[in-house]
Amino acid sequence: MSLVRTILVGGALAIFLALGTLMRPGGVELRVTPLDGGDPLIVIPLSAGEPFTLYYYHSVEKAPIWEVHTLDPSGSIFIEEERYLKFGAGMGKMPGVGNMVSRGPYESIVGMHLPTGNFVLRIGSRGVDHMLLWRGTQTNLSGMAPHTAVRFTGRAVSRLYSLWRRAFPHRATPAEASKTEQMQTS
Repeated sequence: MSLVRTILVGGALAIFLALGTLMRPGGVELRVTPLDGGDPLIVIPLSAGEPFTLYYYHSVEKAPIWEVHTLDPSGSIFIEEERYLKFGAGMGKMPGVGNMVSRGPYESIVGMHLPTGNFVLRIGSRGVDHMLLWRGTQTNLSGMAPHTAVRFTGRAVSRLYSLWRRAFPHRATPAEASKTEQMQTS
């Protein structure tokens, strides 16, 4: 084999291996998109198992609720924990799902790992203040699109896409809080 051919074959093999590596799984992404179409309101990159939280005030009880979710490596959405001030309308233990614990004045159902799949949420008005909490950020959905039905969708992304979005975040990705800000709000 000639030197030129060896270099070409070696170069092609190196490119093939690099592309194969870049097309491997690289994480997951959550998109919050209006149900009737349009650009996403929020796009957040996640590692499988990394939490994001929906926080809001219950419209009847007027009490805060936290719903902690994760995505698995395929992008399927799971609810992991629900935390609330007290039992109220539609709240409480579901037999066989998670464990009830107290966290200060709050009751929490932890260890749920209950699949929700992609789901639809009708964003409440100000006062309900549906917020998406992620990596030290708070995005007030009620301020962005009150009374709008949105779909929460998870999906697996390639390593190449993940690297691209690290360098060039989607315009709907909230800027992550600095480590100092995260420690101050914890």
